Amino acid sequence: MLPLEDVTVVTVEQAVAGPLATRHLADLGARVIKIERPGTGDFARHYDDAVHGLSSHFVWLNRSKESISVDLKHEEGKRILEKLVARSDIFLENLGPDAIERLGFSAKHLRTQHPRLITCEISGYGSSGPFRHRKAYDLLIQAESGLLSITGTEASPSRVGISVADIAAGIYAYSGILAALLKRQKTDEGSHVEVSLLEALGEWMGYPVYYAGYGGMELRRAGTHHATIAPYGDVPTDDGLVFIGIQNDAEWRRFCDKVLGQPELGGDTRFATNRSRVEHRERLLEIIGGVFSPMTTAEAMERLAEAGIAHAQVNSVLDFIAHPQLAARNRWREIDSPVGKLSALLPPAEIEGVEPRMGRVPDLGEHNRAILSALGYDEATIRRLREEGVI
Repeated sequence: MLPLEDVTVVTVEQAVAGPLATRHLADLGARVIKIERPGTGDFARHYDDAVHGLSSHFVWLNRSKESISVDLKHEEGKRILEKLVARSDIFLENLGPDAIERLGFSAKHLRTQHPRLITCEISGYGSSGPFRHRKAYDLLIQAESGLLSITGTEASPSRVGISVADIAAGIYAYSGILAALLKRQKTDEGSHVEVSLLEALGEWMGYPVYYAGYGGMELRRAGTHHATIAPYGDVPTDDGLVFIGIQNDAEWRRFCDKVLGQPELGGDTRFATNRSRVEHRERLLEIIGGVFSPMTTAEAMERLAEAGIAHAQVNSVLDFIAHPQLAARNRWREIDSPVGKLSALLPPAEIEGVEPRMGRVPDLGEHNRAILSALGYDEATIRRLREEGVI
């Protein structure tokens, strides 16, 4: 039995944050019923068509779910959602500001009717405060949280290449829901879980916040290098780049001796401590570059490995897909989809004795008939709802 096999989730979700949270619940066995707009569905279905015609975002975020298309602005559509919520343990939504309230499904209203229900709201800025009505997309939260100010080069900021604000919010919603389920076991009462993208990414900004807030100095953008640790970043080789990370002074001395062949540098006052190495970073990188530039990347990787110094090479995404570590640990599984079999990575938390559910990516409204029949709708009514555009 999977840990959440007896849990039902109803979700009015879109894009990344909400779908990521519920997909992780589905991985652990929860039944996740995804409410989508008739005709178009979750707009993430249309971000691209890279996966044999399906959206890469949608495939990533929506396996193991059931899709029902419902027009929630239609009174009969609202009644369908009411019936589904009445039979569920969790209700999650990440629509725009106040959208779920306008539809009549606020968390306060639902939990008054269903005291054991766990509700979860994911928003851009939270349910209160001067920014509560602002639309929030991942890039905008990266900007508002200060992340863009420390990401990129000295010349210009750069967006982080994946949707880190959405991902952070989705993961905190997932963990918050799990905690609410544990609380309900003890109290027999539901809870409301609220997560904002700004506050989720704010948690990930903890070290820069303390550094700037108490140190009085903003972190500077340093490209692939670390603003407060050196050497930590890329080093050019004869045919590419190698990445190194020195975490303490003992590692630095070993690096000087075994990799650079200059043990005297380990005690040089310009480089003896991390603080001094950061202060003299430009000269430090010149010295390291002088040793690495005649070597191939393979030669540099071998020397670093022999010395026990942390290192890596730059992989493309295709390189990552073929990574030997993933293959050795059997991390890939096959899932079904409307376009046939696809490969998917297992979720990262490996629980002893539990094989996560790796189910089908649903087509839009694929489960309309099955879900509505279970709610008591007959074939004639289902056909009428379809003809009237309710489903």
